[in-house]
Amino acid sequence: MFEDPDSIPRAKYGGNMAHSDPNISTTLSVEDDDFAMRNSSASVGNNAYYDQSRTSGEGSPMTMSPWNQTSMFAKSPWSQVEENSGPQNGLIGSLVREEGHIYSLAAAGELLYTGSDSKNIRVWKDLKEYAAFKSSSGLVKAIIISGEKIFTGHQDGKIRVWKVSQKNPSDHKRAGTLPTLKDIFKSSINPNNYVEGRGRRRALWIKHSDAVSCLSLTEDKLLLYSASWDRTLKVWRIADSKCLESLNVHDDAVNSVVASVEGLVFTGSADGTVKVWQREAKGKATKHTLVESLLKQECAVTALAITEDGTFVYCGSSNGMVNFWERKEKLSHGGILKAHKMTVLCLVAAGCMLFSGSADKTICVWRRDGSVHTCLSVLSGHGGPVKCLAAEVDEESSKNGDKQWMVYSGSLDKSIKVWRVSEMAADRNGVAMMQQQFGTDTDSIPSENSFTSSTRAASIGKRP
Repeated sequence: MFEDPDSIPRAKYGGNMAHSDPNISTTLSVEDDDFAMRNSSASVGNNAYYDQSRTSGEGSPMTMSPWNQTSMFAKSPWSQVEENSGPQNGLIGSLVREEGHIYSLAAAGELLYTGSDSKNIRVWKDLKEYAAFKSSSGLVKAIIISGEKIFTGHQDGKIRVWKVSQKNPSDHKRAGTLPTLKDIFKSSINPNNYVEGRGRRRALWIKHSDAVSCLSLTEDKLLLYSASWDRTLKVWRIADSKCLESLNVHDDAVNSVVASVEGLVFTGSADGTVKVWQREAKGKATKHTLVESLLKQECAVTALAITEDGTFVYCGSSNGMVNFWERKEKLSHGGILKAHKMTVLCLVAAGCMLFSGSADKTICVWRRDGSVHTCLSVLSGHGGPVKCLAAEVDEESSKNGDKQWMVYSGSLDKSIKVWRVSEMAADRNGVAMMQQQFGTDTDSIPSENSFTSSTRAASIGKRP
């Protein structure tokens, strides 16, 4: 059964309580499905970038710029700003727009998908606009790609499905919504399919009753996970768009979900916990069982990431720290990376690299050697919180043996920046590497002015 999310006591979590959006204060609004948005208690500390008094009926952290083009494919409000390639870890270029705050990113080969509070999803290729499509309502909080299908999670509680045209790869058509109208109709007939939702309203168990904050795919891309501020995790079978299972996984908003190898699923929440779930097949259905809780803390869990082989799990929090666990025979806590001075809003694990984006407007670049993490550099340049990240191998630049990554960062400053990051950048620039230390020296937390996009190593980390 659900409780009213607005009635959840939050005092015990302190001033760093955060959902997936920093410093939001929203008004209630009614969308096309009569979903009421709830206020977020997110906060990123005293030096917050945005004014809490500014509100939007769309659940945006700031007043949303209206979509006022006569055609979706009219002249794009984005403008490209080229930058010098600079050092090995440096800015390639920026895409700046006045359309809305960037909430989600997904990279697929040469294409970059971006979502914002303007309800639009734009597709970029070679730093130029390639395509665009628009949802009817709900800012775009999550994007994930599976072959020719694109799944988007929205503030209005819906998951929308889009399909790329085989005849024209730049043409994206709406392929449906999760749950489907057919399943909603069939489920609504049975009174047992209703649970108590927000404001003690009765709602179908297959529907999210609050913002869809994150999406994740299983390794075989047969199942889709969606997590929400309604504190539930739902499991969808992609083949027929069926909701197989809904779990009440946390006591507060779920901010992140990642599916891993061997049927493990990790969820992180504003209640300060990270939980591990084991998936089992039950005929055509699934059953998820709680295996363990990795973390229980006073501040909110705001982001999760996991390496491709499932060996390392990372958790970002509203206190600016990144906890990590190493999985051998079992998961064991490896330490804490003192990454940022403000909320960690996004994490991406790529190869031996970890990228962390924060409300402090910076991106920390980490390289893992064994279980030791070294901060190679801190990328700065955004004028607002870094809300989302994506990373792809730069195949062309990696041919000489130095593996490099293209990193995309989206911010609440309404821009996307593209960075090229080398795994060997610090060594090449002759910087003395200071490896992860397991002390409690708080002076090692990087400040906004202590690093630039040029390479610099930092001693950051502790073991409790």
